[in-house]
Amino acid sequence: MNEKHVVVQGALCKCLYGTVPDGLSVQSHHKEMANDGSGSKKLIATTKDTGATFKNNSFGSCAKMNHKPCKPLVQQWVNFYERVTLTHGGNILLEDSKAACAVAGDACISIAWHGQTGVPAAKQAEQSDECMLKEWNPAISKDAIEAELNEHNWEAL
Repeated sequence: MNEKHVVVQGALCKCLYGTVPDGLSVQSHHKEMANDGSGSKKLIATTKDTGATFKNNSFGSCAKMNHKPCKPLVQQWVNFYERVTLTHGGNILLEDSKAACAVAGDACISIAWHGQTGVPAAKQAEQSDECMLKEWNPAISKDAIEAELNEHNWEAL
């Protein structure tokens, strides 16, 4: 996937002709998840997420409709990850995927933020280099970081 992020539930999308962004709402399935160590936080967005698939279903006012309220209807997605097909037949959307809208007629909807957030885990602390940690922050030790992560059980988030 060339280091591109997978798009998940809640990703922020924008339209070339709209005035405000809107959140992507995955409605095509309820099975495949991403975003954390156990893969159980957010639904993966796919090419099957078409139609009225946004939280507010509006990008504000639409320049293509003389600045009347936007009501996007996704016709199809382009620039998706073709090498993986999920169980419902959709392909995974990537952070550079774009959607064609029924109103605009072209791929005018893009991903502004993929929706994933990093979660620190004890495993990252275990794999860190003690010398690099001292360079970045000489006031804290590797043992202190590992203890903090384990105390809050952040790996299980």
